Amino acid sequence: MIQTPYYLIDKQKLLVNLEKIAYVRENSGAKALLALKCFATWSVFDLMQQYMDGTTSSSLYELKLGRQKFAGETHAYSVAWADDEIEEMVANCDKIIFNSIGQLERFAERTSGSIRGLRVNPQVSSSDYLLADPARPFSRLGEWDPAKIETVMGQISGFMFHNNCENGSFELFDKMLGTIEERFGHLLAQVEWVSLGGGIHFTGEGYPIDAFCARLKAFSEKYGVQVYLEPGEAAITLSASLEVTVLDTLYNGKNLAVVDSSIEAHMLDLLIYRLNAKMAPNDGEHTYMVCGKSCLAGDIFGEYQFDKPLQIGDRLSFIDAAGYTMVKKNWFNGLKMPSIVVKQLDGSVEVARQFEFDDYLSSLS
Repeated sequence: MIQTPYYLIDKQKLLVNLEKIAYVRENSGAKALLALKCFATWSVFDLMQQYMDGTTSSSLYELKLGRQKFAGETHAYSVAWADDEIEEMVANCDKIIFNSIGQLERFAERTSGSIRGLRVNPQVSSSDYLLADPARPFSRLGEWDPAKIETVMGQISGFMFHNNCENGSFELFDKMLGTIEERFGHLLAQVEWVSLGGGIHFTGEGYPIDAFCARLKAFSEKYGVQVYLEPGEAAITLSASLEVTVLDTLYNGKNLAVVDSSIEAHMLDLLIYRLNAKMAPNDGEHTYMVCGKSCLAGDIFGEYQFDKPLQIGDRLSFIDAAGYTMVKKNWFNGLKMPSIVVKQLDGSVEVARQFEFDDYLSSLS
């Protein structure tokens, strides 16, 4: 048995999402770029690049990863580029998306000859969390004034709108895209490509994928643009788990189980948004609060149901553990970093990466 903790990526489960992405590409004409900010585990890019058109990034390092490890286009976006990043950025990307007109103009000469775009903030979003809302008050994410944007149309050939966030509602997506058309339609007709960003959960169960395809195709034809989607969670949802082992059990008003992992170190995004990790199976008469082994008092994965009392050595599985986990894992408390394990399409299981003390040592100085 593989030593826990480890992230287990199942390519058969991953393929379910990828086939839906391929369907959308074929039936809408849209291109799909993997959002590396959500998932950047390149050991499975060999499969993913067969169903997607490339990658989109949020930093120079993500950009270079996409260029080196994923076939197809590489789109370069950053909230703000630093002067010493521009040369490498231009050398590694197919399209540059600037976050502001200020950055576009500042680096106009150094990016001359490059395909350039601008992030636009339509001031509407689907986010339930202020922390993640790109349209929050005083947002720094994109330009919002059509009149101001119109003054730089000669310097760009595309737009990026990223205003969806875990949006599983086609009706809401349709409504917000309509708002974009109302406010920026006269500008959309002047560009060649438009990215609608990520956060659209079109691979979810029951999503009206044909209506989604039709809406994208109509949008593309109306404005004469190549549409891009930037799926992150949509590409990898339910494709991986975090496998852990029970190290201790105790009772302090509730039954507690301590496992050899940490929500702060290994599933940080859930802690930030105060969400419980998902577990499967999760039924039975015995309730346990499953806790991490870090010194943080609130290092708690959640409460779960089991069909029998937990014992030291029992293995547990937190599902849907691909998005924003491996890209955010950290060395808090010097805890052992989970290995990355891949279940191949033929059912064989391979350890793609193990982390040792030297990795912890090299992360510091």
